[in-house]
Amino acid sequence: MSAEGGTKAIIAALSANLGIAVTKFGAFLLTGSSSMLAESIHSVADSGNQLLLLIGGKRSRREATPEHPFGYGRERYIYAFIVSIVLFSLGGLFALYEAYHKWHDPHGIDSWQWVPVVVLVVAIGLEGYSFRTAIKESNQTRGSTSWVDYVRRAKAPELPVVLLEDFGALIGLVFALFGVGLTLLTGDGRWDAAGTAAIGLLLVAIAAILAIETKSLLLGEGANPEAVRKIERAVLAGAGVERIIHMKTLHLGPEELLVAVKIAVPESESAADVARHIDETEARIREAVPIARVIYIEPDIFRASAGTPASAG
Repeated sequence: MSAEGGTKAIIAALSANLGIAVTKFGAFLLTGSSSMLAESIHSVADSGNQLLLLIGGKRSRREATPEHPFGYGRERYIYAFIVSIVLFSLGGLFALYEAYHKWHDPHGIDSWQWVPVVVLVVAIGLEGYSFRTAIKESNQTRGSTSWVDYVRRAKAPELPVVLLEDFGALIGLVFALFGVGLTLLTGDGRWDAAGTAAIGLLLVAIAAILAIETKSLLLGEGANPEAVRKIERAVLAGAGVERIIHMKTLHLGPEELLVAVKIAVPESESAADVARHIDETEARIREAVPIARVIYIEPDIFRASAGTPASAG
């Protein structure tokens, strides 16, 4: 995923959520609907989350320092993890609390009854636009990967976060419309409480998914299988490399990959030839996988009879 595509999706989502949050909160003040209040807080949380993603993206572009020699690329993962916490606490738990309160003190919507319905329908349209933008940007890098695998395996957190948030927002609006609509039809405020509880459970579930996926990125994930195959082919494509003894990769950030590989070189080669082949191998790796920014190549002698390198290092 390009950083530009992720930023475009984030800005679209932020613009939609800011406008939606204001209109939802206005509808809550006019009607007292708990579903509208839960959706208002949901949109405020989403807006804050998009700001966090933008901040994380900006901070991740700082230059490496002696204290952080591999740069700040993982800041994008840290801010994405904070997003999951905000969505869980500010969005999900608040909605569940409000549902509990409304269930024990139910009241119908007696004034401005048409307002929440209009607001929710308009919000569905705006969220749909934001969701469409996120889908369009994701499709540029998703390829034939399923949406579930895309969210699980994407190394750049912004688009999966926006996709899940927008999807959750659309489903949450449907829940709110369901609760408000039945409350208006029956006069029973417990339907409003039920819609609010459904929104809370949905947000908690989405927050848990985001936390699990971003935790994996924070711990450190290797390159995807396709990139690993490209690197292996690049290593073995030149002269002076007999085999790969072992190789490890690690994402330092969404667009920065560390590659550490131990290669077997001919026992008869001179040090000058080995150094030249290492330089050539490094160039091939960078050409095959441009995000391979940090590359360490260690030469060794492979003993075919023992199946192990000659040295312990």
